[in-house]
Amino acid sequence: MGKGQGYRGLRLASLALALVFLVSAVAGCGQKQEGGGQASNTIKVGINFELTGNAATYGSHCRDGILLAIEEINKSGGVLNKQLEPKVLDNASKQDESTNVATKLATEEKVKALLGPATTGCTLGAAPVATENKIPLITTAATAPSVTVDDNGKVRDFVFRVCFIDPPQAIMGARFAYNDLKVKKAAIYYDTGNDYSKGLYQNFKDEFTKLGGQIVAEEGFSSTDEDFRPTLTKFKQNGAELIYIPAYYNQVGKIVSQARELKIDVPMLGADGWDSPDLVKIAGAQALNHTYFTNHYSSADPSSKVQEFIKAYKAKYGSEPDAFAALGYDAAYLLKAAIEKANSDDPVAIKDALAQIKDFEGVTGKLTFDDKHNPMKEISIIELKDGKQSLVKKVMYTE
Repeated sequence: MGKGQGYRGLRLASLALALVFLVSAVAGCGQKQEGGGQASNTIKVGINFELTGNAATYGSHCRDGILLAIEEINKSGGVLNKQLEPKVLDNASKQDESTNVATKLATEEKVKALLGPATTGCTLGAAPVATENKIPLITTAATAPSVTVDDNGKVRDFVFRVCFIDPPQAIMGARFAYNDLKVKKAAIYYDTGNDYSKGLYQNFKDEFTKLGGQIVAEEGFSSTDEDFRPTLTKFKQNGAELIYIPAYYNQVGKIVSQARELKIDVPMLGADGWDSPDLVKIAGAQALNHTYFTNHYSSADPSSKVQEFIKAYKAKYGSEPDAFAALGYDAAYLLKAAIEKANSDDPVAIKDALAQIKDFEGVTGKLTFDDKHNPMKEISIIELKDGKQSLVKKVMYTE
C-alpha cells in the first residue's frame, strides 16, 4: 500500500468512526424503555389535596410538607437517580372533584403514585381510581377505618395512610381524661353530619364508660350552627367535668369561646381535627387554656428529627408546621422509601413495597403497617397554653 492510499484510508476510517459516534448519540437521545415507553429521568407523583373549600387548611399544609420533602429528596440526588416531579391539583374539598382529580392524574399525567387527599371523604372519592388504575395512594390524614378497608371487609390493596385511625386516638383520649385529668363525668358534643366526628364520639364514649366514667350528656350539632350556648349550658347543669368535642377547628373554636363566655371552666378535649393555627384566631388564646387534643405530632417534641423538620419548614414557608404538614412530609419520604425498597418506579412494585414497610422513621413517629395498611405508631397528647401547643406525652395504643 502506497503513501496516498494510507491517507485516504485514514480519512475514511475517521469518517466512519465519527458516524458511529453520531448514530450512538442519536440512539441515546431516543432510548426506549421495555414495553415501548420513552425513558424518563423523572418520576411523576400526583398530589391531590383540599386546597380550597372547608378543609383547605388541612390540604394546603399537607401539600406544603410534601413539596418540602420532594425538594430535599431531589437536592440529595432523587430516587433511583431520578427526580420526583410533583403534579399538584385542587379537589376543592369535594369528594366528586377528588375523583376527577385522581382520574386526571392517573390517566393524563400518568403518575406513578398518588399522595393525598387529606380528608376521609375526598380519599374515599380517589380510592376507586387508584384501585382501577393500579396506582398506590397514600393518604396523609384520612383517619376513618373505611379508607383502607371496603364495605365487605376487604383491604384496598393500593390504599395506605401515614396517620393513625380514629378509634385509637378516641380511646387514648378517654384514658387520658379518666386516668390523667381524673375526670369521672364527661359530656360529648359532636358533629352529626361528619363520620369522623361520629366515629370518635362513639369510641370515646365506649372507652370512658368502660373505665368507670359516666357520660352525663351527649348532644350533636350541624356544621352550619353558630349558637352553641343552650347546649353548653345544659352540659354545665348536668355536672360535666369535661367536654369532649371531636370536631374540626372552625367549629371547636366557636364552641370553646362560647363555653368560656358562660364561665364554663372545665377542661375540653378533642382530636387531630383541632390542629390548625386558625383555632387560636377563632377561639382566642385565653379561652383555649386547659384544653387538650390527641394528635400525630407536636412541634414541642424535642426530637432532633422533629426540630430539623420545623427549621426547614420555617425557612421555606416562614411559619411553623402543624401536624398536617408533618404528615405530608412523612408521606413523601415514605414513598421514596418504598421506591427504593422496590428498586423500581413501577406502581405495582411500589404498592408491594409499601405493604412491607417496617420501622420507617418519620417526623410523626416510627411507622410499621399492619395487615390493613394502617400505621402502628405513637399518639401525642397536646395541651394548649396561651395559644401555644405543649406536648403532654406520647402514648402507644394498646388494646
